Amino acid sequence: MRYTPDNITHLDQDEIFVFGSNLQGLHSGGAALVARTKFGAEPGVGDGPTGRCYAIPTMQGGIDTIKPYVDRFLDYAYECDQNTFLVTRIGCGIAGFTDCEIAPLFRRALDMYNVVLPKSFIDCLRAMSGSTSVNK
Repeated sequence: MRYTPDNITHLDQDEIFVFGSNLQGLHSGGAALVARTKFGAEPGVGDGPTGRCYAIPTMQGGIDTIKPYVDRFLDYAYECDQNTFLVTRIGCGIAGFTDCEIAPLFRRALDMYNVVLPKSFIDCLRAMSGSTSVNK
């Protein structure tokens, strides 16, 4: 199984950097800063495609406020299957959520060949399923 690298400094031609953002699109810290400085995330774009990235807002409230944005991202990734989406540990830095709070939002990605998740998300999903297989 492939996992998102912990430190992404380069994207292959078909890869998209998926990061946690704020709705204002300030991109001033954590993975959002990397998205802006390395991969062209545009200031003011806090949701959706931007540069060679995809922004998912995580700073506006609880997990329930993040879920619609993750669902929209997964729909987008399904439609853009020629790209590979490298999901960072969205919401687990400045936003303050744990990996195991965010990981269930990405369960549907387990059946998507073009969405790569952090190992910590996969580990959480495995623990929640009580199995070594995340697809159960």
